[in-house]
Amino acid sequence: MDRIYLLEKVWMEVSGSPALCFYTLNLMLVSFKWFMEPCDLFCGFFMAVISASTVSGTSGLSKTLPISRRVLKGLKECGRKLVDLELFTQYLEEWVLENLNGDSADGIQSFRSPFTTDELCKLDLALEGVPFQQLVRMPIFSDISDELIEDQYLAAEDFLHAIIIGLWRTFWHKSGPLPLCVSCPSHIGSKFSSVEKAISRGRVREMRGLALISKTVTDSRFKWDHMVEFALFKPEVFLDNDLGLSVSSICEALFYGFHILVSRSLSKISSVNSDSVFLLVLDSKCGAVMKFSGDLGKLDLLNSSDPYLSVAEWVKTYAEIGITPVEPIWNRLGNPNWGDIGTLQVLLATFYSMAQWNGPPRKSVASLISDHSLRLQKRRIECCLIDTENALVPYHATTDYHQAGEIVELDQNEEFSNGQSSRLKLRCGDILVLDDPQQGQKSFQIHESLVGGNYYLYSAVCLDHPSQLLTLYVGAHPSRLEPSLEDMSLWYQVQRQTKVLNILRNQGILSKYLPEIVASGRILHSGACNKESPGGRCDHPWCGTPILVTSPRGEPLSSVAANEGSFSADEATRLCRDCLAALRSAAMANVQHGDICPENIIRVVEKQGVRNKGSMYVPISWGRAVLEDRDSPAINLQFSSSHALQHGKLCPSSDAESIVYILYFICGGTMSLQDSIESALQWRERSWAKRLIQQHIGQVSPLLKAFADYVDSLCGTPYPVDYDIWLKRLNKAVEGSADKGKGIEQVPITLRLEDAAGSSGASGP
Repeated sequence: MDRIYLLEKVWMEVSGSPALCFYTLNLMLVSFKWFMEPCDLFCGFFMAVISASTVSGTSGLSKTLPISRRVLKGLKECGRKLVDLELFTQYLEEWVLENLNGDSADGIQSFRSPFTTDELCKLDLALEGVPFQQLVRMPIFSDISDELIEDQYLAAEDFLHAIIIGLWRTFWHKSGPLPLCVSCPSHIGSKFSSVEKAISRGRVREMRGLALISKTVTDSRFKWDHMVEFALFKPEVFLDNDLGLSVSSICEALFYGFHILVSRSLSKISSVNSDSVFLLVLDSKCGAVMKFSGDLGKLDLLNSSDPYLSVAEWVKTYAEIGITPVEPIWNRLGNPNWGDIGTLQVLLATFYSMAQWNGPPRKSVASLISDHSLRLQKRRIECCLIDTENALVPYHATTDYHQAGEIVELDQNEEFSNGQSSRLKLRCGDILVLDDPQQGQKSFQIHESLVGGNYYLYSAVCLDHPSQLLTLYVGAHPSRLEPSLEDMSLWYQVQRQTKVLNILRNQGILSKYLPEIVASGRILHSGACNKESPGGRCDHPWCGTPILVTSPRGEPLSSVAANEGSFSADEATRLCRDCLAALRSAAMANVQHGDICPENIIRVVEKQGVRNKGSMYVPISWGRAVLEDRDSPAINLQFSSSHALQHGKLCPSSDAESIVYILYFICGGTMSLQDSIESALQWRERSWAKRLIQQHIGQVSPLLKAFADYVDSLCGTPYPVDYDIWLKRLNKAVEGSADKGKGIEQVPITLRLEDAAGSSGASGP
């Protein structure tokens, strides 16, 4: 009965506002379970209203519904009374020390780092080449004077300003005004001023740190609810790499962090949607990052007259605190170590803080990481690594005693006498013996060498069936995989493609539009092999080199287009039909190609001299196929889908989108070379928006234009491509009737668990 009486009293108290009455009625109905719990109803209602306005770090409720003056007054009073840092520290220092030493109930240190090593590594790659520049050096001296402190504050201010400029210009906008600035408060609730103004007024000793302030608010005077991030700065060296942050430093940072959260929750201006704040703790040498978050709706202000006790209990019970290790930031010359962990921690915290206030960046970290491979490839070309002994693709020079036509198994001693363990390079007429685990030894003779990119590709014939040309891939020697982690082209072309094609074969995916494994295994070399196990290798330079042989053999689409020019409507339609048939068959096993480009589509001529009737197109190079979420597709600035470029992942229509770019290319469309992911995305956005791709393809075939329109409607969505209906239409156009399209394989597939589990593994069935 007492609880019902309290409920009625609360209802009468808020009944003056119809909007709040409706909100409160719903809140009471949803919270009916409170009648069954041993808690005070009014406190629960009080906490619920606070939570609704502060759980997101904003005063979102205050902008839509009136808030009780009692609630606002409670938070304001708490912020007004909580001004004694020493008293605040006394309430928390013992608890902080216990958690730092792992003396809590579970014996585990509670203050874990808010960042993972993977996050820092990704940011490091994304910021590769970004020109961060601190112009004011950080002075480091043993004697502390007012002049030295002034110089150190100026250096810290310039350090944070350099971070703002670098991150904003890299991820958000290359030009335009900056939405943030660096300013300094002297105490809780004080006004903000620049470091130079504080120095001119002789208040440098009063400054407690530096704040990143949002300039997007309409109020011209900065306040605490405008604060994006706070850096607690101590000019004297007080951080220790081994001991970490001191208890007093943590308590002081929590003190300012709590006031920032309260100011945001009471703000009528702030639009940040977060109940967390990043706090930097810096001295003139090192630094660390703290993440402080918590639901202020759970702060109990009614049952205690001591605000310090209430806040301390809230911090111990409901707040989440993450602390990074203390790491060096400035070197002995006063310059920041931009690529080191200490600075990366500050950069990542500032990046997240800027994203809280200004929304997600226009460029993602993943998109900038993908540019790393382009820079790496450019560097390799500049350094001419292909001509060096330790290159990823070493050059095997031709000598007088290695003439064309000789068998590839050279004498082991002779090979070692040259002092080289260069990659296997085959020539026309060479005979290669392959040890296939399933078929035994098979011999192949090289017919033609087609070296391209970072992998070796050949046409060959099996000596048992010399009438059929096959495609032969030579992988990297296992000993070379370790220094080749930056570029796994060979691994993808041989081991991973073997895995993918085995999955398709094991699931019964048999299609003439898909490559088929003829043989896969390791090369057999001449002389004695001293490997200890069947799967091992000896010290011979060729022992263990993986080989993959597939069929059919054809001419790359890039060569066809270069030699024969633009395709006719019939040939372009045939290409689209064949590629969609291959993609549909692979989709039955939840496989996406992930690397559709002219080099990875071949034209196979079955009847010489009859191009239109005897040719077909086959997508090859399935090594970058996406089988599960963790797989990443290849990045091609001209032919990758927009979703792949922007997110590093495929959407269901990504391969079909790449087919549209292929059609645009073979129909004579202008495919200008792109120098970055950003320019490639801009070209796609502009071309799709102005319908340039559809209009150009439409000049060749209205059916292909309709297909391009269909793909445009699916780009970036989770909806799959309806291959069946488009194959029916394309078959009708190619063959002249819908009935002839029934030859397309329709095999019900269920991907086996063991195949999915090993989808990103090495070769082998």
